[in-house]
Amino acid sequence: MLDRKSENRTGQERRIPADLVSELLMGMRLVGLDYRRIEITPPFGLRFGTVEGRAQFHFIARGPVFLRGGGETVQAMNTGDAVLLPRGGEHDLVSAPDLIGRDIAAFQSSPLCRSVSAIKSCSGEGCPSTNALIFSGCMEFDLGAMHPLVALMPEVMLVGTLLERYPEILPMLEAMEREARDARAGFAGILARLADVVSAFVVRAWVECGCGDASGWVAALRDPRLGRVIGALHRDPGRNWTVAELAAEMGSSRSVFAERFLDMTGMTPVRYLTELRMRLAAQWIGRDRMPIEAAAHRLGYGSQAAFSRAFKRVIGQAPGSMRPQL
Repeated sequence: MLDRKSENRTGQERRIPADLVSELLMGMRLVGLDYRRIEITPPFGLRFGTVEGRAQFHFIARGPVFLRGGGETVQAMNTGDAVLLPRGGEHDLVSAPDLIGRDIAAFQSSPLCRSVSAIKSCSGEGCPSTNALIFSGCMEFDLGAMHPLVALMPEVMLVGTLLERYPEILPMLEAMEREARDARAGFAGILARLADVVSAFVVRAWVECGCGDASGWVAALRDPRLGRVIGALHRDPGRNWTVAELAAEMGSSRSVFAERFLDMTGMTPVRYLTELRMRLAAQWIGRDRMPIEAAAHRLGYGSQAAFSRAFKRVIGQAPGSMRPQL
């Protein structure tokens, strides 16, 4: 059994350095695309589908509600609870664990504002206070250069597990509960923004706490010497890095560095840098509307053709396909 000093030391070793966390989270984008305020009479079952690259957020303004995942695992959620599913995936919100979910798209909805709609499925007259009340959102989850982290995240990230360490989340949850229940003027937009912020808190907390039991790439971030190398690559991805320069950042020989980097990340330094550049380029071109030529130049490519070939090899499509459709 670990004593407190050993336990604290182990926790510190597992965490990613705070300055590196800040650098990695700079490119995070977590924006709600489609929200629903759901008021429904038990018994009920709501089935949510999966869209690649989309996260799902649920807040229970009046419970209880059960979250059932694809593996039939069931998690009880009470009033004030919230959950982020970073990879989405098929799941159900049900009033009892054994109920069948009905596709959420099959419920009639009415618009509240541009990205928020309301679903009322109430038995009898009106919607009694015993009904479940849920605020749910489908989110675009883009971590840019942090893309490897998405696959390492837990399937379900419960906000309640963070409250002791991050008490500042609680007032936001309490505000969400009031806005969802009272439905005052402008409540839909306020709820959507609060959901975005709470979800971002969840992601940051997971990274700050050392990314759970994740290994591989995250273990490289936790390693003080390799973490310096990865931080340098993220700070200056357009530099024409050599293996010798990266080995010097780590403070080792080229052979030791190359072997250690491959062992910890599963890829060579050159491949890592290329993938980092292309993830950033996809974000700049798609989200920030940066011209392709400017992205190529910023990332150290003297030829747009060479940049386009590397982009298609890593991302699977031409850079022009990232441009927003007008």
